[in-house]
Amino acid sequence: MNKAVTLAIAAMLGAALLSGPAGAQGTSQTVELVKVDVQKLAAGYRASRVIGSSVINDAKQTIGTIDDLLVSTDGKNPYAVLSIGGFLGMGSHLVVVPYASLKVVDNQVMLPGGTKASLRMLPEFKYAAE
Repeated sequence: MNKAVTLAIAAMLGAALLSGPAGAQGTSQTVELVKVDVQKLAAGYRASRVIGSSVINDAKQTIGTIDDLLVSTDGKNPYAVLSIGGFLGMGSHLVVVPYASLKVVDNQVMLPGGTKASLRMLPEFKYAAE
């Protein structure tokens, strides 16, 4: 009988502790959820498919390759890291353009108005040391 009472008390204490408010949670947080058109988004471009794509200009000349995609520290602005110049990755350097400046035309990534010379004038991008 003593074991039964002890087990019942332990079960009630456990239930009370688990159902009560968590003391270490701090202030409550709210996350704003936004409805997304999943059908439209499903037809979009995955980063894994965009990275490595050639970038062309209006004259359909290849002016670089997408090396990476970055998101600003505030999480709001995506950028494309382009590899320009060089041959087979040797002698090339990286520059950054806003992702919004790129257009996809006939499944090709285009930088309207872009040239190899104009991209070479951009500051060289280097990844931050971790």
